[in-house]
Amino acid sequence: MNSRHSKLTDWGLEHVTIENHFTILDVGCGGGRTISKLAALATQGKVYGIDYSEESVAATKRAIARWIDLGRVEVRHASVSQLPFPDNMFDLISAVESHFWWPNLPGDMCEVFRVTNPGGTLIFIAEVYKGANTTVSKLAEKYASRTGMKLLSVDEHRELFASAGYSNVQVIEERAKGWICAMGRKPPSNS
Repeated sequence: MNSRHSKLTDWGLEHVTIENHFTILDVGCGGGRTISKLAALATQGKVYGIDYSEESVAATKRAIARWIDLGRVEVRHASVSQLPFPDNMFDLISAVESHFWWPNLPGDMCEVFRVTNPGGTLIFIAEVYKGANTTVSKLAEKYASRTGMKLLSVDEHRELFASAGYSNVQVIEERAKGWICAMGRKPPSNS
């Protein structure tokens, strides 16, 4: 997972601004490669990772032990449906190759919105989506009902972000590779 998605992750992260002081959450941290990339970019910030798989949490902790030892990263076993964080905590939330596995996508989007800072960004990065013209996406679509994947089209990604309350929603495709990057901003508070 770490090496296979590395170029995809780099491509997706190029589309967001990551400031050195950011507090960041990676949802579905897998083997920890994205967390490591984020910690290297947010040099004065802190990166949190969650995964519903205890095995993935253990693998992540082993892979990024130096970041954890430095106090720059924290990894927890948790579900996107019940994030163990206070409201308005994160400047950036990433989900690389994971949002299509979320148990309740609309409800989970609201939970992620809750922990996004006003002005903060949510970004999805994936190599499969509904309507992509690649073999991998076509196979994922064909077997989605058996695997439980919830693949979305470009327009459905936009609608999902807007329905959760995100503004400035953008969806970027790398059509030749079947890659997609969807992102939105939590509107700044008016207080």
